[in-house]
Amino acid sequence: MERRYRLGIDLGGTKIEGIALDPEGREVFRKRTPTERQKGYTHILENIRRLYRDLVLSIRNRTHTLGMGTPGAISPRTGRLKNSNTVCMNGKPFKADIEELLGRTLEIQNDANCFAMAEALHGAGRGRRMVFGVIMGTGCGGGLVLDGRVWTGRQAIGGEWGHMAIDPRGPECYCGARGCVETFISGGGLERRFEREHGVRRTLKDICAAHARGDPAAGRFMKRFFADFGLCMANLINVLDPDIVVLGGGVSNIDLLYTEGVREAGRRVFNDRLETPIVKHRLGDSAGVLGAALIGV
Repeated sequence: MERRYRLGIDLGGTKIEGIALDPEGREVFRKRTPTERQKGYTHILENIRRLYRDLVLSIRNRTHTLGMGTPGAISPRTGRLKNSNTVCMNGKPFKADIEELLGRTLEIQNDANCFAMAEALHGAGRGRRMVFGVIMGTGCGGGLVLDGRVWTGRQAIGGEWGHMAIDPRGPECYCGARGCVETFISGGGLERRFEREHGVRRTLKDICAAHARGDPAAGRFMKRFFADFGLCMANLINVLDPDIVVLGGGVSNIDLLYTEGVREAGRRVFNDRLETPIVKHRLGDSAGVLGAALIGV
């Protein structure tokens, strides 16, 4: 039996990344291309097709599996994509359309599930039975890996921690609800909140830098962020009690999350002390596309 290569595609809001792994799991090719979601659904499909062609050429048409990570999930009931923040894809028969375009079957998982799978098998969660992976970037997502397999759940919403409501009077989320975790602790949510409160749009990087310089307004803002993060983490841990939580996405690079944020989680968890490690990713930007390759069929 021929040993197979593994191809993975990570579909993001701004870029699409592809990777080819040899049968030993070593990276042999990687490429990124713009998503260009403003050009619509059909254009995104065509960008994926061209990237897949380049991946196949890179391994000289050898036998391979194919997996894809995407924002949102394929509904088990309708077969259509749902809950994607690339909203032009919602309601579309994405899996059927891309399989027809590529002329083959593939496995599609939520991008946070792919991140969690990569970190569970090859990153910070390696050797742990239950790993919860959190992406805190422009939005906020999560994925659960149990015994080396993604837990998608009956409705394909397993791990969608970013859309737990922590304040029914909070900011409106793109999903239609108010006060979702995503609106409070994602990078996009934090920047919008700072603008609402201070009347000026600043990047999260600038806010953190101002906090480091001792700016009082930035200090108060970040203190509230760490408290919100701790509340969200404690809720998650109280429900699942995972062996480890791995943080990814741009927000995960804030070092104080692992001291101030973890301390706030410890104050709220339903235990006499917080024993769940909350750690930074090890695979960086590679986790999503690597996870896509690992889930392929």
